[in-house]
Amino acid sequence: MNKNSLKLIKLALSEDIGTEDVTSEAIFKLAETSHAVIIAKENGIISGLEVAQTVCALVDKSLDFISLVKNGDFVSNKQKIVEINGKTVSILKAERVMLNFLQRLSGVATRTNHFVKLIDGFKTKILDTRKTTPGMREIEKLAVLHGGGTNHRTGLFDQALIKENHIAAVGSITEAVKRVRKHNENKKDFIIVVEVQNLDEVTEAIELPISRILIDNFTPELAKETVQFVNGKMPIEASGGITEKNIIDFAKAGVNFISIGAVTHSIKSLDLSLLITNT
Repeated sequence: MNKNSLKLIKLALSEDIGTEDVTSEAIFKLAETSHAVIIAKENGIISGLEVAQTVCALVDKSLDFISLVKNGDFVSNKQKIVEINGKTVSILKAERVMLNFLQRLSGVATRTNHFVKLIDGFKTKILDTRKTTPGMREIEKLAVLHGGGTNHRTGLFDQALIKENHIAAVGSITEAVKRVRKHNENKKDFIIVVEVQNLDEVTEAIELPISRILIDNFTPELAKETVQFVNGKMPIEASGGITEKNIIDFAKAGVNFISIGAVTHSIKSLDLSLLITNT
């Protein structure tokens, strides 16, 4: 876990707890202890266990956090996921922040896994995008991996993605690639992806020293035509307008990757609950 994710967890605890938990600290003595469980209330893929454990540790280092499953595991309705033992006040202070992260990240993993299963049997891989929750990119991209997906670039710094606006501003794909190559000439194995809008741009891009072509808002039929034209000279990524209804058609077309922003920006959090089970 990087320092940005740790800062995010601390911020989440700070905004939730503030100066004190006026309810729990009024009801329970500090020495009182409890046994709690986190259970799934629907089927899904779990992610974020290390984040939840960090939440507990930051609230109270003495809390005993026991994972009963692993990140990436499928869980079913009513299944126990975590057991927590320790001070009752501490468990209740950690509860909401812990669940917020677990539910969100498990939702990302579950949504990703849904798309992965739709194209099971094809060689096409599901990629995420930069359409992540601000501050949560590291842990959301990890959740994509837990769901069986593959990570695209982390940010603007680790790969070059030449998009429509870059090309429009500089005048051509060729000139954009030339400038990116020159600026990053000392970087070994530097990845350059070029987004194209039509077959004419595919024809231009395929002759350039790039790593991958990204076909943007192509139909499945045009994607198939592109795959046949490129004929294995470089990988092809499809993006834009891809839904549950047509994703199989893109996989059948033979593209190597399908990038879907929905795996992080349009997810339903997995329904989880924490229960005190002292009786």
